[in-house]
Amino acid sequence: MTTTTLPTGTRTDEDSPADGRPRDGVDVPLRWLDDVAPDLTLGGVTCGVPLRPGAVRDAGTLAVVDADGAPAAAQTWPLATWPDGSVKWAGVALGATAPASASYRVTGGATEDADAGPRATVAERADEVVVDTGACVVVVGRSGPDVVRSVQVGAAHERVEVARAGRFVSSRQDHPEPDHRARRDAVGVVDDVVVEQAGPVRAVVRITGLHRDVASSHDDGAPGWLPFTVRLVLAAGAPTFRVVHSFVWDGDPERDFLSSLGLRFDVPLRAAPYDRHVRLAGADGGVLSEAVQGVTGLRRDPGADVRAAQVAGRPAPPLDTWDTRVSDRLRWVPTWSDWSLRQPTAHGFTVHKRTAPDRPWIDVAQGTRSEGLGYLGDTGGGLAVGLTGFWQSHPTGIDVEGASSDVGTLTTWLWSPDAAPMDLRFYHDGLGQDTYDDQLDALEITYEDYEPGFGSAHGIGRTHELTVTACPGTPDAGTLARLAAGTAVRPQLVPTPEALHGTGVLGDWDLVDRGTPERAGLEDRLETLLDFYVGQVDQRSWYGFWNHGDVMHAYDPDRHTWRYDVGGYAWDNSELSPDLWLWTSFLRTGRADVFRLAERMTRHTGDVDVYHAGPWQGLGSRHNVQHWGCSAKQVRISTPAYRRPHYFLTGDEHTRDLMLELRDSDRNFLGLDPTRKVRPDAATYRPRRDALAVGLGTDWSALAATWLADWEITGNEHSRDRLVGTMTDIGALPRGFLTGEALYDLDTGRFDTTRDRVVVSHLSAVFGLVEICSELVSLVDAGLVEAPGFREAWLQYCRLYLATPAEQEAEVGTALTGTNLEQAHSRLAAYAAHRLGDDGLADRAWRAYYDGGEFMGEEAFHPVRIDPPAVLAPVDEARTLSTNDAAQCSLATIQNLALIGHRLQVVDRLT
Repeated sequence: MTTTTLPTGTRTDEDSPADGRPRDGVDVPLRWLDDVAPDLTLGGVTCGVPLRPGAVRDAGTLAVVDADGAPAAAQTWPLATWPDGSVKWAGVALGATAPASASYRVTGGATEDADAGPRATVAERADEVVVDTGACVVVVGRSGPDVVRSVQVGAAHERVEVARAGRFVSSRQDHPEPDHRARRDAVGVVDDVVVEQAGPVRAVVRITGLHRDVASSHDDGAPGWLPFTVRLVLAAGAPTFRVVHSFVWDGDPERDFLSSLGLRFDVPLRAAPYDRHVRLAGADGGVLSEAVQGVTGLRRDPGADVRAAQVAGRPAPPLDTWDTRVSDRLRWVPTWSDWSLRQPTAHGFTVHKRTAPDRPWIDVAQGTRSEGLGYLGDTGGGLAVGLTGFWQSHPTGIDVEGASSDVGTLTTWLWSPDAAPMDLRFYHDGLGQDTYDDQLDALEITYEDYEPGFGSAHGIGRTHELTVTACPGTPDAGTLARLAAGTAVRPQLVPTPEALHGTGVLGDWDLVDRGTPERAGLEDRLETLLDFYVGQVDQRSWYGFWNHGDVMHAYDPDRHTWRYDVGGYAWDNSELSPDLWLWTSFLRTGRADVFRLAERMTRHTGDVDVYHAGPWQGLGSRHNVQHWGCSAKQVRISTPAYRRPHYFLTGDEHTRDLMLELRDSDRNFLGLDPTRKVRPDAATYRPRRDALAVGLGTDWSALAATWLADWEITGNEHSRDRLVGTMTDIGALPRGFLTGEALYDLDTGRFDTTRDRVVVSHLSAVFGLVEICSELVSLVDAGLVEAPGFREAWLQYCRLYLATPAEQEAEVGTALTGTNLEQAHSRLAAYAAHRLGDDGLADRAWRAYYDGGEFMGEEAFHPVRIDPPAVLAPVDEARTLSTNDAAQCSLATIQNLALIGHRLQVVDRLT
């Protein structure tokens, strides 16, 4: 995945007026996502805040105050800008603080200095980068196999190295059957290191490289695979730093089978074996606490103080104070060298240990869902590593090895070496679908769009988030439990729904309002659908390395299961914009469970469902049994419209990368025609640089979102010109958006405006076009963008889609065909009604909303319980539901309430 380094424009703002009053009209309240102040002593927090056009020119002038109005040490920087250069979204970072405030506010203007507290500093040297948070020191090498060369704790004159040689390790083999003898071990080798932020509150170091076979890891010319990007995110005062690891799977699915992938650290061990400790997080806050050489439970008692110290991880009393019946016989007490925790499924883990590699494993414990944290160290220091989404992203694991030697290792497995090798081959042999005619015929039965060679995983990606904590001694169980919980569920600050709504960002939506029975009824429906999907993830076990974050497309009521094995009805892959549904729902409700489902979906759909290398780089795959299986490779799936909310709300650099790597995705139309199988002019159409067929719905909305994201994040004038130019061209087309498809010149970035025809697709507006056009029209209205005719072209499309055939023919000379999905398109009529002040059109929109027969019936809002033996385990079922229905029904409900809610009571159709 390509990355872009941006000037941070960062300044420290540790000051604010003591009374907490807003400065310069800026006052953005922030709340904790879970409504409870978390423990920030182990790590900081980063979020994004929206700002009105023209309100802030320099993000460095922003300040943060806590709930009492006291200044909070913060770092601020621009995430995106408005066309006039003012800040649109600002990143805000807080360091490790104790205790965290119940809430915060972002204000503007110069203020008095506050207590700075600890600072994060970055020293760039010829061969390494050194980051000091005040609680730990992390050394990053600029080359070689170690992503992290050293982790240290303690004051400068007495630092102790608690870990070294942090590296990503992997293995692969050339066949899918488990075969440890056939595995080739590899290690991630660093190619480049860039400091993206240098404190004083937040530091970010980006590391890129390739995995190379261990035998050739020092040979820069040796072939590599699995290109990776790692970001170390460090906060002032924090002993914990985040590791955001993204990789691209660039192998051959027929012969490359990844058999392990993990992050490994060497941990120096200096104390006696009885003062060395292993900790493994279990489920629900449980921690397995073990010593390398246990002195509890022996036939003879070393003394209560000795036992208590070992259990707590404190230094044991001097050996000469022990009961001699134990101290004289310690040589007979075995030392345990290795521990192994495995989470092969979302529903169970096991723990084993052994005394040596040539000795058998002994059962230790079993449980359900490990929180994925492991610790190795002694009373003088150690290291804890945790993996977010540990059990959800199975098969995972944690290994401790060599704990009885001078240097042990702690490995967190992203893909467990005990699992079957990763098999990414396409799931069937093609069934003889060698021609377009056969493929289209098969589409009629399984809804799968197959094409030979297109079901390849080459180029997809995956991101994991880990935490690494440097410990000056072995932490107590409570501290480790808090660290595991903070890894499993990362603390997050967010603007309040009122603050988000007040700045008018991210489309048309309104705050939750149950003020009338009609509104309350629709809010109940919205809540029912959200609750249902949040619950389905766990009920249906939508988990696993490649699946976590996605949802299924359609339901099979006969088998009481989602259609996981039926062609195009299986994994949804953003079909009809569930990403936008979830993010818009979060904006208006502030629900933590919805935020986290949306965040997981953003991670998944942006990484797994999109190609980051290979012939389809920049394109996404349509819904399928496998996330990469469908031959429809299109920008409608890779569109940044689905990623922008996550980046703006969190400041996440990887999500930014996913959007910016698409900036030239218009070039894909030269190599792959998205409508090649159904194009009416297939006999004559040939892609040319100066005449590429680009649909004005799913295609252009994705390109527009790409160009807008690039422009507002980086200021790229190339993207600005393409966005504004094509907006102007759409306004100049005789039929505007109703043209359906325009011819695009790749070199000029403009449409041919002479095409005069009327072609409409029911899919055009359901992949982000509504949302992106709303934002663009707002920019036009505010005088921030000049695109003559664009607003009128969009309003015409919104007015006419649900108009009568007579009205359509009167305006454009023909009645529109293919205008189904009426409920989804009711929001287009609602938009036009709101903009034009047309109550009659508003009433038509509500009638279409309630009459839209394509979408769910009343059963969808009243799920029923299905019990065994009809199913393996009890599940909730909504027989008429599909994700298309849920997403588009919800978006139509939200936008109609926001735009024409005042006419709801007029339409007496609420059931």
